[in-house]
Amino acid sequence: MAKKKEKNNFGGYVKWFWILIIGGILSVSLFITLTAYGLFGALPTFEEIENPKSNLASQIITADGKILGKFYKENRTHTDFHELAPILVNTLVATEDERYYDHCGIDFEALVRAVAKLGKDGGGSTITQQLAKQLFHEPARSLPERIIQKIQEWIISVRLERKYTKQEVIAMYFNQFDFLYQAVGIHSAAKIYFATTPDSLTIDQAAILVGMAKNPSYYNPKRDSLRMVGRRNTVYGQLLRNELINQETKDSLGKLGLAYSFNRESHLDGSAPYFREYLRAYLKTWVKENPKPDGSEYNIYTDGLKIYSTLDSRMQAYAESAVKKHFKNLQRTFFKQEKKRKQAPFHNLDEDQIDRLLTQAKKRTQRYRGLKKKGLSRSEIDEVFETPIPMTVFSWNGDIDTVLSPLDSIRYYKHFYNCGLISVEPQTGFVKAWVGGINYKHFKYDHVKQGKRQVGSTFKPFVYATAIKQKHYSPCFQVPNVITCIEKGKFGLLDDWCPKNSDGKYGGVYTLKHALANSVNTVTTYLMRQVGPEPVARLANEMGIKSEIDLQPSIALGTVDLSVYEMAGSYTTFANKGVYTEPIMITRIEDKNGVILQEFSPLTNEVMSEEDAYIVLDLLKGVTQTGTGARLRSTWTSTPKEVVTGFPYEFTNPIAGKTGTTQNNSDGWFMGLVPNLITAVWGGCEDRAAHFGSVVFGQGATIALPVWGQYMKSCYNDKNLNISLEDFEKPLEEISMELNCNIFQNEKDSSQTQFNAPNNEFD
Repeated sequence: MAKKKEKNNFGGYVKWFWILIIGGILSVSLFITLTAYGLFGALPTFEEIENPKSNLASQIITADGKILGKFYKENRTHTDFHELAPILVNTLVATEDERYYDHCGIDFEALVRAVAKLGKDGGGSTITQQLAKQLFHEPARSLPERIIQKIQEWIISVRLERKYTKQEVIAMYFNQFDFLYQAVGIHSAAKIYFATTPDSLTIDQAAILVGMAKNPSYYNPKRDSLRMVGRRNTVYGQLLRNELINQETKDSLGKLGLAYSFNRESHLDGSAPYFREYLRAYLKTWVKENPKPDGSEYNIYTDGLKIYSTLDSRMQAYAESAVKKHFKNLQRTFFKQEKKRKQAPFHNLDEDQIDRLLTQAKKRTQRYRGLKKKGLSRSEIDEVFETPIPMTVFSWNGDIDTVLSPLDSIRYYKHFYNCGLISVEPQTGFVKAWVGGINYKHFKYDHVKQGKRQVGSTFKPFVYATAIKQKHYSPCFQVPNVITCIEKGKFGLLDDWCPKNSDGKYGGVYTLKHALANSVNTVTTYLMRQVGPEPVARLANEMGIKSEIDLQPSIALGTVDLSVYEMAGSYTTFANKGVYTEPIMITRIEDKNGVILQEFSPLTNEVMSEEDAYIVLDLLKGVTQTGTGARLRSTWTSTPKEVVTGFPYEFTNPIAGKTGTTQNNSDGWFMGLVPNLITAVWGGCEDRAAHFGSVVFGQGATIALPVWGQYMKSCYNDKNLNISLEDFEKPLEEISMELNCNIFQNEKDSSQTQFNAPNNEFD
């Protein structure tokens, strides 16, 4: 009986053993099946697996194929498998998933090992499972939730392996992984940590990035270099284990320190920040007017658009360098001259006027608006602005940590000369360089498109062009150099208008060629008297000037406020044979798959005949030959050479140009033209009352022309840019009027003012 009972007990044990085994298998199978059907949470659909969502940065690409910048929520740029360095791929497989090419998404051998040893010899997750977790799961908040997620990852991994090749899965893994510090994806990680591209990563760089895959926060060269060295050497051990390197190589690599070049990216950094900010604002409007096929809006931060710009990265770099070099020198001189002046940096203002100006500036600050919103009284706000606090301020030698009152910091920033520069190809309208200011971090106002300032004598060519077009005056047409008045009542004037020459010299007779070259006000006034302000304004509008122009004779001397962008665009008419070409910044926009969403071409307008445009160009060439822009060719200047950066320039090729200096030296301009490039440069302080006290330092030939000179020297030195050294192309038909006249005529007239031939560079 005892034996029979013992036998029955053994049979019962076997029975329950198989019940548990089979039941466990069935339970797990049922659990997996129910998970697959979404009972424990929705799984991604086949469409979502085919098109997994990831936030792709939109890229701005230059005309020469460089990435100028990105708009992103996550700084992610897609990289294909063939763009990954082979050592990077091999290192990932050797470290994270040795049997990657042998399994179908789940490595059961690694899984059993991980369970048996409680993860001490590594986890059981394959590369595909890690990708599934990155793509479709948020971090689990509990153990049961993590178990469910793990089953879901198995299912998703198998589906991923069915849909994609092994190479595509690896590319997706690298594109998805967040390496921290806005280095989302391998493209950004390679650039931010090593200033390189994924296809150029070396073995030590690959080991660091793959080592971070275990835990990018814990193993990070930026946060803990010693810990990262240990992790990197573990990766080397895996490479040795998989016979990708030998022992000698492992030992030599392990002795090296961490070689990385960390360069965190932000929207404030990089080239052409003012241009990129303009594009951001433009694209916000563009997406509303150009919806997706389903009617929804494109997201410039997540949809991976490709914006192909007209900018040339080399020319942009040369432009930024020229601005930095010259304005750094200019600022040093300005600080030196204003140092002992109580009213600095303002001129011709009393203390009450200065206080009002600073108060207005104070009210425009975010600090003031915040305090006002909190309900502080005027006296309380004044106390805040007059109390010194620690702050960081801009200087040309780097940011300075200092202690200043907010009001003093406002006055400090009023000292700074700022700049706007734009280069345009006149035949196509392509903008090649755009510098909106001296430092985007501290001065965000764009002086190319947003800012409008008096243009001074750079407006005179509009008057000359109108006279040539309507009256058929030739460059050799002679005008007496006497004070010319436009009487009260004419053109709506309330009083007589009798402008004087800036040099105070009169007498003799000037040709138009000499008069424009030396910016003689009396001759320009004479021409305005002949044609009137309305035709001049109309011509300017036809040449792309959109700003309102007051129909007063004084516009002849540049009293109108215009932007650098408008001025550069308008001058394309002269260089493009009488046809205005609107500047454009984008050639096309593509979606993330390369589908063209829109192509762009400039608007054009035939404004004047080819002959009239060429005649104006011939007049403008005189400016750089013997006039206010002659220092581009000479070795002499009245301004101290340490201020006029890059001098002497010694250009010998044909250059058309025009300087401009406004009232009290508040604004300095230079318009420079060669056959295939127009560059407009402006310089001045934020407030027109802040400026140099002397025309020697405040004129356009000192403020703006040196930037053009430096910039063009760099462009000419780069032979790949093909900036023209040739003369402007003549019309095919013979010119109907004489161009080769004496630069000026010294003829006696009835004027009581003695004539002295001007030999200056002021305007």
